[in-house]
Amino acid sequence: MRKKKILYFVEAFGGGIFTYLVNLTNELCDEYDIYIAYGLRKQTPKNFKKYFDKRIHLIKVQNYQRSISLLRDTKALLEMKRIANKVKPDIIHLNSSKAGILGRFLFRNSNVPVFYTPHGYSFLMADISNQKKAFYKLLEKAFAFKNIETIACSKGEYEITKELTSNATYVDNGINLKEFDGINMDHQTNFDHLKIATLGRISLQKNPVMFNRIAESFPNVDFIWIGDGELRDKLTTPNIKVTGWVDNKTALNYLADTDIFILTSLWEGLPMALLEAMYMKKICIVSDVVGNRDVIHDEQNGYICDSVNDFIKKVKSISTDRLMLPELIKKAHDDVVNHYNSTVMANEYKKIYTIK
Repeated sequence: MRKKKILYFVEAFGGGIFTYLVNLTNELCDEYDIYIAYGLRKQTPKNFKKYFDKRIHLIKVQNYQRSISLLRDTKALLEMKRIANKVKPDIIHLNSSKAGILGRFLFRNSNVPVFYTPHGYSFLMADISNQKKAFYKLLEKAFAFKNIETIACSKGEYEITKELTSNATYVDNGINLKEFDGINMDHQTNFDHLKIATLGRISLQKNPVMFNRIAESFPNVDFIWIGDGELRDKLTTPNIKVTGWVDNKTALNYLADTDIFILTSLWEGLPMALLEAMYMKKICIVSDVVGNRDVIHDEQNGYICDSVNDFIKKVKSISTDRLMLPELIKKAHDDVVNHYNSTVMANEYKKIYTIK
């Protein structure tokens, strides 16, 4: 029998969305013929093709860009149409806001099942005006066509989605546990010399200003930002090391040699880096936003903070919480093993794709 073809469109081909597509499509390609139409971003790995199974077809969309441009977006629409006509998919899955808006308009009357995953709605961004937030939310509502199902990537994102459309479900993100083969997961916490890390793009979303303020409060603690980005100059404290962009294996090796993982994000979908830190048995301290709080339950498998002072107090208290830490770390690790992994995620997607 011929395998069903799934065509994924993604403009934001980097960071967590890139990892999500790698994990999902590599799991699905035994049963489906996979095509990914992508746009390049600065954070797209230079050797991105090596992350994917060789059976997966990768197609570059030349005119994808993050900002709104009538000319470029029209050209991107025409590219998407040509690609879909050539591939003739059985299923179309749109990923990220830009591909989601363009694709839902283009395929609003499609006879092929169409799905959309936002990976963090644009109207939740903290670096835009209230007018833009209202405009982006209006766009999401206007393009929530009845024949297109939204698959949120966390329960929190699903709750927001229900305000926009009734045709919605969710599948929690998951990481590929095989990625950790060869990574030393036996790091022993040194409470006298803690190492604190975060992982991701140095952008407003990840709140480097707050990360810097936390580091300022602990001048004798080593902080490491695994990644790079446009707001690198906000990390001014001498005890912060910035690795620059590195491949996934190198990033995990950096993370392996730390004790605490903090995520100061202003908004999230469901962060892959957090799941990686949980699996690697790091003490996880995160901001109180959708995505983070879907995974971390305060004082059960990590800690949730709602201000910079909360983060500082929690880091200070880690040494006195030693007795409860082993159970907390084990609970976080087990949550990933039992639920937040790519096998579980792919099986949930198979159910949704099969029903359609």
